Amino acid sequence: MAAGTGHEATDRTAAPAVRLDKWLWAARFFKTRAMAAEAVEGGKVQRLKPAHHLNVGDRLTVRAGTALFEIEVLALSGQRRPVAEARQLYLESEESLRRREQEREMQKLAAGQLGFAAGTGRPSKRNRRKIIAFVRKGEDHGKD
Repeated sequence: MAAGTGHEATDRTAAPAVRLDKWLWAARFFKTRAMAAEAVEGGKVQRLKPAHHLNVGDRLTVRAGTALFEIEVLALSGQRRPVAEARQLYLESEESLRRREQEREMQKLAAGQLGFAAGTGRPSKRNRRKIIAFVRKGEDHGKD
């Protein structure tokens, strides 16, 4: 038996190392790998570097847009796959899910107070006038 045989077997079974930016892209938190690297460098993902190698079991805090995700890495992948497969790469904490749901509800309520729902397109002429009146009312208070 060769001396290096046992070592070679462990190298083949070891999980491949995956960069943080590449994993975030593969897990579909960001549309491009460049956006993922920029987010990591900008502090949107804890205090790590884009080239940081992930391990299964690592816990991350990721801010993607206005959403904040607290996740645990379940699997490593450097390839972008369909959404269903990408969701199997991580497990989001229950607290994180609740917080994001509450934020979504708050956004719906805020949009409802202005008289139109978010994502319905351009405001009507009546709603535009309401918005303009509201903004002008705020400007008058700033001059006092």
